[in-house]
Amino acid sequence: MANKKLNRTSEHRKALLMNMLNSLIKYEQIKTTLPKAKFLKPQADKIITLGKKDSLQTTKILVSKLQNSQSANKVKKTLSKRYEKRNGGYTRIVKAGFRYGDNAPMAIIEFVDRDLEAKRVDRKKKDDKKEATNQEDKKVASSK
Repeated sequence: MANKKLNRTSEHRKALLMNMLNSLIKYEQIKTTLPKAKFLKPQADKIITLGKKDSLQTTKILVSKLQNSQSANKVKKTLSKRYEKRNGGYTRIVKAGFRYGDNAPMAIIEFVDRDLEAKRVDRKKKDDKKEATNQEDKKVASSK
């Protein structure tokens, strides 16, 4: 009775929670449905609280819950330092309208005082590469 079932089996629900936690930690903001965001919020707050305690046991618990050492390191090194003075309430849920296909209520879950650059972690710098190749092409063409 403690959690929502989200119309999933227990294993699927655990995997969903772990993947959403990893994405939230990596990008510091994700867009999902409102029930999933409400399911994720207390778990994310517990992960940050665990990261604030500096011991080997909490590190092992973080790695076992997240199954990702990079996420665990980010929680321990950056997020726990950011929220040292805060006593809970590390995440917020902002309602974001309804999904076009099935009219499901959408929400954005994000860390309070989040890093705006974290959202662009995986994006390749296409513009910089294009500019560099264009400049090289112009140099080659002008030298001929």
